[in-house]
Parts: sequence; structure tokens; C-alpha cells
Amino acid sequence: MIFNSENIIHQHFSEADLRTYFVGFDFGEFRYDSLTELLMDSIVDFAFGYHTGILKKYDRRKLIEAAKSIYNIKEYKEAKKIYVDDDKCINDCEIEIEDKYLKRGEFGELILHLLLRDFVETIPLVSKIHFKDTDGATVHGFDLVHIGSDVNNPDNNSLFFGESKLYSRKKGNAGSHGITDLIEDIESHFNKDFLYREIALIGKKKYAFIPPDEYEDKNTEQEYQEFLEKKKYWFNILSEVEQKNAKLQDFLQSVTIPLVCTYQSELFDSHSDETSDDFIKEYEAEMKTLHDLFKVKMGKIKDKAGEPIKTDLNVLLILFPIPNKKELLKRLHSKLYHQQNA
Repeated sequence: MIFNSENIIHQHFSEADLRTYFVGFDFGEFRYDSLTELLMDSIVDFAFGYHTGILKKYDRRKLIEAAKSIYNIKEYKEAKKIYVDDDKCINDCEIEIEDKYLKRGEFGELILHLLLRDFVETIPLVSKIHFKDTDGATVHGFDLVHIGSDVNNPDNNSLFFGESKLYSRKKGNAGSHGITDLIEDIESHFNKDFLYREIALIGKKKYAFIPPDEYEDKNTEQEYQEFLEKKKYWFNILSEVEQKNAKLQDFLQSVTIPLVCTYQSELFDSHSDETSDDFIKEYEAEMKTLHDLFKVKMGKIKDKAGEPIKTDLNVLLILFPIPNKKELLKRLHSKLYHQQNA
């Protein structure tokens, strides 16, 4: 594992179409500090991907640079003001907001990045944070573009197009609302027009990596060369699809769609020990309920002639309940924002 997430995040269900996670307690208190520190450890990897090289080790200056690149993005800057400066919560806690990219949970994509990196062993192909900061390219579209092994067949390679949601609800139904919105993403993003636009945007980043002769870290030089071969393979495929020399239908067979729903759960209101039988029993029941809801909603998507069949997509649902969205995001924004001037 890159970030040793297993010391803090427990993976419970690990199936081809479902992964579930949770963080436990220390002396009866949810491990917010451990979780936020873990997410901070992955910030540089999340912000830069491999565009600036493989960064297994980095100094404080790189973390400062990563923090600045993230807060150059409007949604992160605005969310920091809401959660830290105003001590409020977006949309479903205390205030309503129309910007769908802001209210979806701006750190949801970071959580997805971390879970895939450590538990699915993917590597980032394109970092949208890096491009938004360097060339103003849109970050709207898929929340994550990684490469790795097919979760159904590890011998096959897969391109990961990820979506994320980070939700809370006063009435305790945050998980079901997150599932509903993830289904809407499947409906709106997996059509030919959107996919061809996204493939074209990704394809423009083909040369946005350090050339081998300029790569300075001898400790990771061989690993970087191996990455460049994988990068070349996927960008060639994307180019063939964009030019319509290859079928979009065939391409989608090699795509995995990880959907993470990080949501505020009432599980943590009545438990303070994640090892207890009662906690595990209620946790498993909640995971099953949400997974069943997802399958029902997926089955109700109406197919359109000439468009991808949604039920044929290789979808991986990821469920990650937390005690309090506002508390988690307030801590994350506080830590990350202050890194800019560390």
C-alpha cells in the first residue's frame, strides 16, 4: 500500500461490484485526526498525479505547492470559507447552494483517490487538479482518471473513470441521497456525447509528463519508465476511440466505473466500538440496504437506442460512512489551507 490506509480504514466487503469501508474509534472517539492525516498524506499524489514524476517522498515545499494548487480552484476556496470561516455546512446541513459542483463534496474525490490507490492498487493517469491549476482546464467531468487491473479479471488492464459524492442529511438518509445522485451521474455521463468530450479532454494531456531524459529521481526511474509504457498504451487507445477508429462499445468493456458514496451515517451515534458485534451487524445491514437500493435504481435506467447500455457497465460501488460531514471537511480544510503558508 502507498499510504498504509489499512491502519486506519477498514475494508469490510470486497466484491467485484461492491467495496465498503469504515474508520473506527479510539477510546470511544471517532478517529478524525488519524483519517484527516491520512488524507493529507495523499494530497501531493492527488494534486499532481505523475505529471511531475513519481513522488513517494517529498519535502514540505511540495505539500505547500499542492495546497496552493487546490485552493486555486474556485470550489475548494469557496468551500473553505463556508466550512472554516463561516463554520457552516453546504446544502444539507445548514445552508442551501445551487452550484452542483460545490455541494457534491469537494473532498469526495480525494477520498476516492485514496481508496483506489491503496485498496484497488490503481495509479493516476491524469490529475485534473494539476491541469486546473496549470492551464485552466475544466475539472468538471469525471472526478478521477486512474489505470489499474480489472476488478473482475486481474489479468486484464482497466481504465477507471470515477465519480464521488460526499453527503449529509438531517433526517439520516444521506446514503440513499448519495446513491440517487450517483445514478444520475451514470445516466448523464455515460452517453456518447459526454464520453467523446471527456476522452478528447484527457487525450490533450498525452505529452504533459516529464520526458525520461529529464527525470532526476534515480530511485524511481525504472518505475516511471514502466508508467510511461502504460500511459502510452492507454493514450493510444483513447486516440483510436476519439478518431472513431475503434468502437466506443468495445472501449467501454475495458473501463471500470468506481462510484464512492461517502456519507453521514447514524451508525456512529449509537456505537463507540467498531469491533462490537452490534456495530458490525448494523453496519452490514446498512451496506446491504444501500447496495440493494443501488441495484434497483440501476435496473430502472431506461436504455436509449445507439447509447451505452447502463446495466452492461462495469460499476464498482464504494460505500464509506462517516459520523459528521461538517466536522470532517472543517478539519480537512483547516489543515490543508494552512499548509499554503507553512
